[in-house]
Amino acid sequence: MRAVRLGASALAVLALALAVEAVPAAADVAARWRLEQPLPPKPPPGVPESSVPVGLGRIGDIQFWAPNRGLLITAGNPPTIPPGVWAYDGVGWHELASVCGASDGRIAWTGSDEFWTVSDGRPGQTSESQGNPQLPPLEDNTLCHFAGGQVVGSYAHPAFQSDSYQAMHAAACFDPSDCWFAGDPLEEPQIGAFQLHWNGAALEAEPYAGEGHAVQDMSLLEGVLYEAVRISSGDHVTTPNPEPPAVHRVNPIGVLPTFEPETEVPLYGAGERPEALDFLSLSSADGSLWGAAGPKRSEGGALGQVTVVRRVEGDWSQLVGPEHPLGPILPADLPGEERLLGRKPQESPYSIAATASVAAIAAEPGADTAWLALKPSEGSGVSQSQARAVLVHVSAEGQVLEEQTLPSNAEQEQGVGPKGAATKLTCPAPNDCWLATAQGWLFHLAREGERGLAKDEDPDFAGLITYRPPDQGLPQVPADAPPPDTSGLVEESPDYGSVFAETKAPPIESTLTAPLLSDLHSRVIGGRTLELRFHLAVKARVRLLAKRRKKLVASTPMRTLTAGNRKLLLRLNPRAWPTKLSLQTHALAPLPAISAQGSAGGPEHASTGTNSVATGLIVLPHVPTFAESERRP
Repeated sequence: MRAVRLGASALAVLALALAVEAVPAAADVAARWRLEQPLPPKPPPGVPESSVPVGLGRIGDIQFWAPNRGLLITAGNPPTIPPGVWAYDGVGWHELASVCGASDGRIAWTGSDEFWTVSDGRPGQTSESQGNPQLPPLEDNTLCHFAGGQVVGSYAHPAFQSDSYQAMHAAACFDPSDCWFAGDPLEEPQIGAFQLHWNGAALEAEPYAGEGHAVQDMSLLEGVLYEAVRISSGDHVTTPNPEPPAVHRVNPIGVLPTFEPETEVPLYGAGERPEALDFLSLSSADGSLWGAAGPKRSEGGALGQVTVVRRVEGDWSQLVGPEHPLGPILPADLPGEERLLGRKPQESPYSIAATASVAAIAAEPGADTAWLALKPSEGSGVSQSQARAVLVHVSAEGQVLEEQTLPSNAEQEQGVGPKGAATKLTCPAPNDCWLATAQGWLFHLAREGERGLAKDEDPDFAGLITYRPPDQGLPQVPADAPPPDTSGLVEESPDYGSVFAETKAPPIESTLTAPLLSDLHSRVIGGRTLELRFHLAVKARVRLLAKRRKKLVASTPMRTLTAGNRKLLLRLNPRAWPTKLSLQTHALAPLPAISAQGSAGGPEHASTGTNSVATGLIVLPHVPTFAESERRP
């Protein structure tokens, strides 16, 4: 009996010990924010590598395609960190491109291995400032197109012209052939917001006419692109509106109208002027669109207040705002009598969260919650680079679930000092978010056992990209040496006059890049189906579009085809017969070099160059009229 009682006591002690051990284990299940800064890139040969992390410089954007495939764009931190693009592979961040960096750039994914960046221009690339004593602006007014592990296109426009590219603050894509880039108002006397549209073949200027409010953010939700604008008292408009829409809808190709105002967003309180509220930072996940804006001093001196709205199933609701103020922030890891930076409540710019500025919002997948990043308000006297980052976890009902300051007290006790106010925020998965600070430091929200993911082994995101091609749309700087004699080369596709009619020209005694497309033939089957046959030199993405004037009436999906003889079938509607066919091609591998003993002027030269993006216009074959086709048995 005694032995049994001793055994029972031992089991009780063991159970108690297990219970004690279970407490921290249960606590560790919760996701926590922690500093996770990458090391600087590998220096040139002969220079010792650094084992100490440094700030990456101003990070303009962080975007993820998957939890283990992310990108950020930075202005750099010379001389250690060059301007460029960094990639996350599930294990850590590494430098992906030492080109196409930006002062405040943006990233837009078009697919798992293709994306665009809003980047800075390059001084000296062109003579665009000739005739003007001013240097051309360079910040955030060019575009880079990445695919296949390289920059396949760079786009810019001469400065000081009515159609010059303006600084761009927002970018998003429906798919590889439908992307939007937007930013500052147009140059006067034009009225509208500057916008560029990539239609899969070319960039077209399509401004939001009539309202000169700067476009600041974009987010895609359920096949519609939402863009947020900053409303200022000095904006030029065609028709004055006491409460101009702070959000626009942009529809995909083929849906008209292209732009629609979103007029039902509940933002303002009684007597609050639209100019007193900054633009909405947008984020979408799981069928909902979140927006958050902070106060902005208007002409009358009045300030707005932190406002959070949410769109679900077509309806907007205000979660935080005039009727639901966010209230004071009392971070859990700071003594109750203190606020950020160790100041007393009455001395702290954060003591009333409602008057702080909004840096970003990130909807959290898998939960009806979002993280809200706050920063010191204008005129607070607090340096953005010396402040601590402030985060608030908000529910779909507007409740504050959690407040967090970074670095945490625990990290500060370990010697981690302030890394700057929050600037960018994103959540690629549940309990998985990333925050960038004003100094270019990264904090990661994750469960302790889930901070490392399966490593992304895609080679397109592993190497270092160092080459950016010349900007399309700009006159190029004359070379130091005379150019080679290319007088026999045809630089533009001729007007064939029929469906890819081939012409012959004398052979050129040189080596050329093989054409991506060759041997193109088309025919109409049964009066309704267009068949296009062609040969691909390398693996490529291909898509065929049919337009009736400017409206898209039919298209094939964007397909990835291997090299060889291929064909596309496009079903046409006789009641909406197209007036133009456009073939989009995008090489996914370097084009081989060939001897130039072939023709120089045939249609196969419609798409040349490594990883080129080109469009060949197809003249419609002769087909019966609709009435004739309807009379067929």
